[in-house]
Amino acid sequence: MDGQGATADPQLQHFIEIESQKQRFQQLVHQMTEVCWDKCMDKPGPKMDSRTEMCFVNCVERFIDTSQFILNRLEQTQRTKGSFSESMSD
Repeated sequence: MDGQGATADPQLQHFIEIESQKQRFQQLVHQMTEVCWDKCMDKPGPKMDSRTEMCFVNCVERFIDTSQFILNRLEQTQRTKGSFSESMSD
């Protein structure tokens, strides 16, 4: 072997990255479905009433807003830590 290993292959790295993103997305959808179902669905029936439908819409929108807020906050925290670490090493 030449010492680089399988992880040096850019196509493999890209494939793994995409599959990881798919997995995270599926986990997010599953979590969102579970949370909103528990919050909004009183009793399953043949039709969904407008109140339940609006509850689902609002729940999904808030879930997405909250997830995006958390991601932005984590990115912001990482950037400030990176800047802090760089200034400490100067």
